[in-house]
Amino acid sequence: MYAVLFVLDDPHRLDEVLDAWEGRGIRGVTIIESTGWQRRRAQRGLLGARFDFASLAGSSSLESNNTLFVVVEDRAMVETCLRTAESVVGDLDGPNTGILVAWPIEIVKGLPAEASEAA
Repeated sequence: MYAVLFVLDDPHRLDEVLDAWEGRGIRGVTIIESTGWQRRRAQRGLLGARFDFASLAGSSSLESNNTLFVVVEDRAMVETCLRTAESVVGDLDGPNTGILVAWPIEIVKGLPAEASEAA
């Protein structure tokens, strides 16, 4: 089993990502409204002249973003999360898209029986 964390830069794309993930069998996603450090500094007007405000304004401006958490069965499903997210928001190596990370899980308790049997 793997944990996947996806920080979605543009909260207006949340439903698109969720629908696309569901269409690929990714369910049980937890969604948290979040804000990154640079965005928070911009909201407070604390960024110096070296910060590129144009890159921030090009995305969802100074709005918060969404952090999605999900537990998936295997590495193949992690890749599915990644490919599907990028099909909605674009290449995650590009600006104003998001970040996706995943790591293996040693202990899982509390998932529906069919999900934990696959582990």
